[in-house]
Amino acid sequence: MYMPRYVDETARRRLIAEATMRLVAADGLQAASVRRIADEAGLSMGSLRHYFRSQDELIVYTMRLIRDRVRDRIQKLDLPPDDPVAAATTLLSELIPLDRDRMAEFEVWLALSGRSLVNPALAEVREQSDTDIRRLCERVVRWFCGDAEDERIRLETERLYALVDGLALHRAMQPDATTTEAVVATLRRHLEALRGD
Repeated sequence: MYMPRYVDETARRRLIAEATMRLVAADGLQAASVRRIADEAGLSMGSLRHYFRSQDELIVYTMRLIRDRVRDRIQKLDLPPDDPVAAATTLLSELIPLDRDRMAEFEVWLALSGRSLVNPALAEVREQSDTDIRRLCERVVRWFCGDAEDERIRLETERLYALVDGLALHRAMQPDATTTEAVVATLRRHLEALRGD
């Protein structure tokens, strides 16, 4: 008796998004045509259209996948409970492209963020990610300044967010000058100052 082959739709959509990420990381957003994505994923164009009705839908899914990957890595971290500076440094380092995989994700994120200026669906994903990062920065600030006034918490959160965002950009644009060691040392120094060391 013939049994239809089961296809895991979520896994297939992820495979297509990962193919999109590879193309964008290697050759820029302009390289992510439907034909090239289908070829990179090892699928026909018809199969690709079965999972994504449009290129925009695929691009939005890809951006969400990057956001979800970062969130998953953060949730799986085993933070040292007795060293808040080390814990916070480890946590915030996940937002900075310190290895090859995170660098590829960040480069794709930057490319898609540029497109978000004219694509409301991408803008929504980018704004959700910005909110997630700001909340994470506030969480870290509260570890060190939990009894401070709300205005100080707000300002320190913005300052930490700006630092992390700047380090991520510098690491992507000037990886030789902005080394992993320099990033970690800068984060630690800021967090120690925040704690009052």
